[in-house]
Amino acid sequence: MKKCLNCLTALALMLATSAVWAQQLDKETRDDIARHRAMAAAHEAAAKCLESGKKDEVCEKELQAACKGLAIGKYCGMKHEH
Repeated sequence: MKKCLNCLTALALMLATSAVWAQQLDKETRDDIARHRAMAAAHEAAAKCLESGKKDEVCEKELQAACKGLAIGKYCGMKHEH
């Protein structure tokens, strides 16, 4: 039981530390994090689009629409081999 309490205490300390760290991030960094998450979501949606059997051109247009104003270039800030 004592081991379990030690683990819970350590977990609570880690969570508190990460919450404090997140509050210390400046607005620019928080905005950058949000952009990365939005780009990741757009790429995940593009992957699901391709998995659904839609044509590459259709999924690429959806990706471009999801990333408009978010990333540089027509590939949402990311390009790979095709």
